[in-house]
Amino acid sequence: MYAEERQQAIAGLVAQRGRVAVTAVAERFGVTTETVRRDLALLERSGMLRRVHGGAVPSGALTVLEPNLGERRSTRTEQKRRIAAAAVDFVPQNDGSLILDGGSTTAALAEVLPAGRRLLAVTNSVPISHRLSVAPGIDLHVLGGRVRGITQTAVGESTVAALADLRADVVFLGANGVTGTFGFSTPDETEAASKRAMVRAAQRVVVLADSSKLGREHLVRFAGIDDVDVLITDDEADPDVVTEIESHGIEVLTA
Repeated sequence: MYAEERQQAIAGLVAQRGRVAVTAVAERFGVTTETVRRDLALLERSGMLRRVHGGAVPSGALTVLEPNLGERRSTRTEQKRRIAAAAVDFVPQNDGSLILDGGSTTAALAEVLPAGRRLLAVTNSVPISHRLSVAPGIDLHVLGGRVRGITQTAVGESTVAALADLRADVVFLGANGVTGTFGFSTPDETEAASKRAMVRAAQRVVVLADSSKLGREHLVRFAGIDDVDVLITDDEADPDVVTEIESHGIEVLTA
């Protein structure tokens, strides 16, 4: 294979999988890791990808752009429904407590919480709080703060301060980006601060993220790879990315 052909093939792999590792690419094409790094450097200069620690991601994967909640609700709805159904197994039994982060996949979980189960639920999401306010068996606690229109979640110092006094059985979080190196990330600093406080406030941390989020890194990390106990994604997840994440001791479930 000529160098140009290999480079085009590498660019195709990045676009298809969302992330590639230098070592995996070197093994696939039978070249040295130094050759792969030179290929990635050339492709980055051409704007075809962006290099990250240990590999490369699509050129648009590192971003501060954030889709609004309405856009997210209308994308990958079937995958999110399956992820939510799998997440029900991690919902505490009667008289347990949970925290629900704002987001389209956590909102899908709120829709399928076991009917009538006695639970104390904490959320900073306006839509989720509306749904749970009429759910039988739910003792709902809504976190205050400044509501971000784009995510419809409460954020800020008062939100973080309220979470500092809580200790829930489990927290269910969404994420915009998930990688084995950078961890779990989101574009907004205030959103990340609330998520970070939720991680500290729970005994068990479960992240719900469809496969389009895997292999992507966003501006602000809210949890390191070792801070999360379980990641639930869908069956379109890149096996190489899943293996990388699992190597850090996280349980990864595909729905």
